[in-house]
Amino acid sequence: GCMLHGRLYPFGLTERTEDCFSCRCNAVSMRCCSLFHTPVGYDRKNCKVVFNKETCNYDVVRKNDPSKECVVYSSI
Repeated sequence: GCMLHGRLYPFGLTERTEDCFSCRCNAVSMRCCSLFHTPVGYDRKNCKVVFNKETCNYDVVRKNDPSKECVVYSSI
């Protein structure tokens, strides 16, 4: 198998690690891709980014009330 962050994963495809990566392991190497995207377009003054391990995503929430989500926008 292959080691990632102190944990042993079997040869082949691991669709989701406990750290939210998809990995392919073989006798020579291990290649991983993240299952999450880091938000960049949001109100940084009033909002903060919190990682949600259950959904493998970042939540953008109000700094003064984390129960309320903030709008995330993207620019192309």
